[in-house]
Amino acid sequence: MEKVTPDVSHERLSCKTFPHLLIKMINKSRWKILGLLAVFLLMVWYTISREESFDFHFQDEKMTCPFKEVEKKAAQLIPNYTREPPLFLHLKDYFWVKTPSLYELPYGTKGTEDILLRLLAITSYSLPENFQSLKCQRCAVVGNGYRLRNSSIGEVINKYDIVIRLNNAPVRGYERDVGTKTTMRLFYPESAHFNPQTDNNPNTLLVLVAFKPMDFLWMETILHDKKRIRKGFWKQPPLIWDANPKQIRILNPYFMEVAAAKVLKLPMKHLWKLKEKLLGFEKEDSPTDICVRSWLTEEVFWFNVCGDF
Repeated sequence: MEKVTPDVSHERLSCKTFPHLLIKMINKSRWKILGLLAVFLLMVWYTISREESFDFHFQDEKMTCPFKEVEKKAAQLIPNYTREPPLFLHLKDYFWVKTPSLYELPYGTKGTEDILLRLLAITSYSLPENFQSLKCQRCAVVGNGYRLRNSSIGEVINKYDIVIRLNNAPVRGYERDVGTKTTMRLFYPESAHFNPQTDNNPNTLLVLVAFKPMDFLWMETILHDKKRIRKGFWKQPPLIWDANPKQIRILNPYFMEVAAAKVLKLPMKHLWKLKEKLLGFEKEDSPTDICVRSWLTEEVFWFNVCGDF
């Protein structure tokens, strides 16, 4: 009888490639979470008028603002939906911690309380007055999609009450296509390769979405002008980043947990098992080719598409 020799090389290859593919999948999910966060935060904070189209054809008519429309949509999408948790982390929550966080980053602040005290002492957590004075906010979410090039919709984007940009979505040099208005920019250190001065407005909120403790350390070294940290990131973050501390906000990790577990329904248990490997892994290719899907297009106009600018 002919003896069958197992394909050992194939098994070894599978063992080597599986963790790599799995880590790539998690990094792709990171971009999905960040894109989803932009829309989810709008659901939590604002009542938004409807847009009838998702193409580059717009109506200049004044839109209506259905009462509590967003709350109804959010309640349908998110189990046990609530608006009680604050959008940004507050300094007062870390002086006398009565109910410490149960989770580590990116879904909680367990183990990072000390550095958060130092970081929150020089940043802020409030929303600008013009946010709160608007009775009805129409919002646009803008990514770094190449389809916006030569679209000439910059003026349309500027008409929205609130414009949220993701990561290093460019502005300077592309004003005709992407507009000039930036109300809020969501980012993490590896995606902070934008000029805080020229690619934003003087009152733009720069919202740090932390995935690991090193993200807080990076921000602290930048704001306090300490020795820069170069290790612990899958892509080297900026070493020089001229931002006003009063414009910095730290996103409440609660929203990361909700976005990942309740909306995207990611397997969080598996993510926790891979946490140490993920934090020490330097990704070779930046996942800028990933599409961030549009969510609730009746409420938020989504300008982000696949590709890079």
